[in-house]
Amino acid sequence: MNPPDGGVADELPGIGPRLRDLRRNRGLTLEAAAGRAELSPAHLSRLETGRRQPSLPMLLGLARVYGTTVSELLGEAPPERDAIVRGGPLDGAPGGTAAGGWLYRQAGGPGRAMQALRVRVPYGTEGDLVRVHPGEEWLYVLDGRLRVVLGETVHDLDPGDSAHFDSLTPHRIAAPDITGARLLFVHTLLQSPVAELCPGSGIHRL
Repeated sequence: MNPPDGGVADELPGIGPRLRDLRRNRGLTLEAAAGRAELSPAHLSRLETGRRQPSLPMLLGLARVYGTTVSELLGEAPPERDAIVRGGPLDGAPGGTAAGGWLYRQAGGPGRAMQALRVRVPYGTEGDLVRVHPGEEWLYVLDGRLRVVLGETVHDLDPGDSAHFDSLTPHRIAAPDITGARLLFVHTLLQSPVAELCPGSGIHRL
């Protein structure tokens, strides 16, 4: 239940614009962000305009939705992040994850505006699943052949080919050959839980 509205508090100056900017940078509407944070759109609007101050549970919920930390919501300097991500096999190793028949491994650090993955796409999975959601996607084919359908246009990509598109364009991704394909995948879906980051998970849409 949302707390009742009251007077304007000033204990956390500047947090309203940060909340608004984070929501917009994540490609979320006021209604979508409020729903995920279990707030009403009106209450989230008041937080963003500084007419209300968030409680700690609200800050925790909004940090989860925006893929950040309470410290960053409060404008505190984030801790130094490790810039190096060590590689490893996609299969049979810690850090490798399966979703919807796809195998993927994070290739970038957590908590960033972009997320990078190494992905293996098997033949015959998820090829008919159309996705539409806010954000951008970039992919680069390492080996095999990848079929990317953007709107009504079909593109067959070979190793060395790449695609960069707005995720609001209806899109499908599949491996048309029995050998499958491997690719690098970068996206701006930071608000999604890690299980939703794989483009083959079947949840990769709003």
